Amino acid sequence: MPLTIAAVRDLSAVQRRTVRSLASTQVLGGVGVSVGIAMAALLAQELSGSPNLSGLAATASTLGAAVAAVPLAGLMARRGRRPGLMTGYLAGSAGSALAVVAAALGSYPLLLVGMLLFGAATTSNLQARYAATDLAEPTHRGRALSVVVWATTIGAVAGPNLVAPAGAMATLLGLPRLAGPFLWSAIVFLLAGAVMGLLLRPDPLLLAQRHAADTDGPRPSARAALGVVRRTPRAALGLVGIAVGHMIMVGVMSLTPVHIHSGEHPGPDMLRLVGLVISVHVAGMYAFSPVVGWLADRFGRVWALAGAQGVLYTSLLLAGTAQADETVQLTAGLFLLGLGWSGCLVAGSTLLSESVPIGVRAGAQGASDLVMGVCGATGGAFAGLVVGLAGYSGLNASAGVVLTLLTALTIGTACRK
Repeated sequence: MPLTIAAVRDLSAVQRRTVRSLASTQVLGGVGVSVGIAMAALLAQELSGSPNLSGLAATASTLGAAVAAVPLAGLMARRGRRPGLMTGYLAGSAGSALAVVAAALGSYPLLLVGMLLFGAATTSNLQARYAATDLAEPTHRGRALSVVVWATTIGAVAGPNLVAPAGAMATLLGLPRLAGPFLWSAIVFLLAGAVMGLLLRPDPLLLAQRHAADTDGPRPSARAALGVVRRTPRAALGLVGIAVGHMIMVGVMSLTPVHIHSGEHPGPDMLRLVGLVISVHVAGMYAFSPVVGWLADRFGRVWALAGAQGVLYTSLLLAGTAQADETVQLTAGLFLLGLGWSGCLVAGSTLLSESVPIGVRAGAQGASDLVMGVCGATGGAFAGLVVGLAGYSGLNASAGVVLTLLTALTIGTACRK
């Protein structure tokens, strides 16, 4: 049924309020995730007594985020964005609280359980970007999604700077210092869930479904939704773009500190260099996402995704040919790596969302984030093996080979009528 002018204006007002609400929760969620993750490896090392086990805390969080994607998407498909996103933040808060208890008891296994639940908050942060597209006009979907992604920048930058005061507060409460960041994460995730519950009204997905003509019948499962994506070339391209971009970003980024460490830098200087390179990389991931969204709206999702691949090729060339002590070249390569990831995420997510019926959308988005998480974990796991066999340059070359598969799919999709 065609919408009246008044109805369109009402939906536009709701859309503006929706984006503002989502951006607010992204700031809180970004703080909660980054302040906890910043100390996860150190707490894991302290509780396990082994540096070899320190990385499993972040791995558990990544796996938790991937596993939570499908059930949270199913909840959103049935009851709307608000209950699903709130549930993710509440689960993340519970996981953070378990990490505090684990620190107090000295229990490494309990920490890993807590980090699995902690990952659900990351899932809510990621899936919030899709909520920004539910009511957006087709010509503004990329920008709406990108603004929500951009809001993560504030939390991601602010979070690590709160580690010291969080540790001081934990000490005052008689808790281990490393429990402090997780205590703050638990509180911030609760706040994010409360803000989501109060402000995200009316629910954008439920409202969009009421105004759509293709929502009759039961909601398909994530597996069935993934089948729809596979049969829809543009949706499939969007999903593959998200997954490949994430796999390449995680793999190369995670081994860059190791490459820098292999140089001749003294300890403190090396740590500062790693911090600088990764900080610039994070800025590339989030800070320019509104520009990426505008480009996706202006020139089309497929062309924006193709441009993101060009940026990724350039980043792999720069990083892969840089020696460990060539900080400027490495920094430029990692900045472009983050920017290319942003292009794949924004263009791919927008393309996926608008290419499937709205009744399938939430399930397809959840399946997409599951695939994204699994690919990211796979990229991080295999990156170390590749570096051991072929070095850091070999890792970037291997990433380039994977990227060519996405490029071939992009060309094939662009050539379809």
